[in-house]
Amino acid sequence: MATKTFSFNTDPHVATVNGMDLRFQAEVMGDEFMDAFGELRDAQKAAQGIDLEDLSTLDPAALRGAARGLRGFLARLMLAEDAERFTALDVVTKEGQVLSTHQDWDEAQQAADQVDGARAKWAMPMPDRILVALMEWVTELYGGGADARPTGSSSASARALPRGGKGGAARSRSKA
Repeated sequence: MATKTFSFNTDPHVATVNGMDLRFQAEVMGDEFMDAFGELRDAQKAAQGIDLEDLSTLDPAALRGAARGLRGFLARLMLAEDAERFTALDVVTKEGQVLSTHQDWDEAQQAADQVDGARAKWAMPMPDRILVALMEWVTELYGGGADARPTGSSSASARALPRGGKGGAARSRSKA
């Protein structure tokens, strides 16, 4: 009788961004990942048609919506504490004083609208290139990409073979 043992990853995946660790769930079940990915796709559909070559047609609200969708996708896959930090929005004055912190963009914007010159901004600002790189990384982790593997070392990993003896005496074709 053949027996095969399977186990779940138990250690969270960690992405270090500018010295700050963002912890992602050790395992994400298929439906959970696909639901989060579906929400991201919906946010990106709303931003379709943006032509960065012709900025006169740029709809900032659509672009912001796509960026919020990307943050939401990543946050759904993070551990709760890190997701809360990652999606926190500060309402700040012109001078940069934080008036309040919110988890919802519309709520933060409403609070900012009540104070002259205040605005809502991400408490953890992050360049879009980093957000996109994080999205690609978690898609590989949870979507079954080529690099999907448990974090840390594995006792089942093959060890490198020791190099023994001398190198071969054959001539390389590239040197011929």
